[in-house]
Amino acid sequence: MLYTVIFLVLTVLGVISFAGVMFLLVCRILGQIRKRTDSRQRVRLKRAALIFAVLVVLNLGVITISQLTAFTPPIIDESGNIPANSIAELAELELNGTRQWISLRGWDKSKPVLLFLAGGPGGTQMAAVRHELAELEKHFVVVNWDQPGSGKSYYAEKTRDITVDTYIRDGHALTEYLKERFSQEKIYLMGESWGSALGIFLVDEYPRSYHAFIGTGQMIDFEETERMDYAKAIEIAESNGDTDLVKKLRANGEPPYYGRDVTWKSALYLNYLSAYMASRPGIRNPGYNTFRDVGSSEYGLLDKINFFRGIINTFNDVYQQLYDIDLRRDHAKLEVPVYFFLGRYDVNAPTVLAEEYERLLDAPDKGIVWFEHSGHNPWINEPEKFVREVLSCFSQRRAG
Repeated sequence: MLYTVIFLVLTVLGVISFAGVMFLLVCRILGQIRKRTDSRQRVRLKRAALIFAVLVVLNLGVITISQLTAFTPPIIDESGNIPANSIAELAELELNGTRQWISLRGWDKSKPVLLFLAGGPGGTQMAAVRHELAELEKHFVVVNWDQPGSGKSYYAEKTRDITVDTYIRDGHALTEYLKERFSQEKIYLMGESWGSALGIFLVDEYPRSYHAFIGTGQMIDFEETERMDYAKAIEIAESNGDTDLVKKLRANGEPPYYGRDVTWKSALYLNYLSAYMASRPGIRNPGYNTFRDVGSSEYGLLDKINFFRGIINTFNDVYQQLYDIDLRRDHAKLEVPVYFFLGRYDVNAPTVLAEEYERLLDAPDKGIVWFEHSGHNPWINEPEKFVREVLSCFSQRRAG
């Protein structure tokens, strides 16, 4: 937070200084046109330019230091001590030739590894998972991966070059790294929203690497989901008398969307549905704590900027590649136990699709766990129950 404050102060001063430079430069040019030279004006211009240059250099220095000193806080027990075998680490890895970041947190490095796949594409949830699911760190080494085009890994790939296969290949490479580092034949996998689909892709293609998978806010058919979300937003808006929103939605037309406006057109109904879920009296602890998360120590100043760039740019370029995905058609048989943690009030990822998928899915074990006070994010809405159910589902697989 200190770096953010310094950065903002220097930025404001830099803008003021730049405006002063431009003003003095215009005055000098006008003076030359009128053939009226003023040596004092030239001195003031040089001084202002020097101040501006110093402020720019200082700001670049602050950004660099913030990136180099980013960290994930240590694990602290009830006595205020760091457990002897704990791990709390940010690590930059090379995955298939690109540099990407993960966080690793756990009370005991010998515990099973649990890899969490963030939503998006383009989302980073290192800090959010640490805040909301800290209890899991007592039972697992919890690994959060900033996928290409998100957060700390924003520059791993150009967003226009990222494909679904990119995530699958890099997710597999990360899994192999974790298995080797922690001497485990298999790891546990969990994904939320977009990450819930990515998790299915991974366990389908590499079943021998995973004990079991949990999907929450489960995505099934991306195109059908967007059309259902669009229709639901119009239905709610009409019932609430939000005629301006209805006009905007109808002007955009029904998804799927393509081109450069995917993010903004999708956000129009997705944000409305998120606000609708947050307003439901049955939902506990509604919504993301974005300011808390982006202000967390895991992110340097550049990461904080890329926190939002991923949500906007990566989502725009990648999401339009997902419309032809239907798990019911393409991933109906899996060799790994699969469990779906669904919020009763989820209108972002319609639960009727997840229920249908669970019914037809052929897997060694499967099931749905309902969260009666949750929307799209049961792990945020009901974190205590979420942790209990994770332990219940995964504990029976630890010998697998």
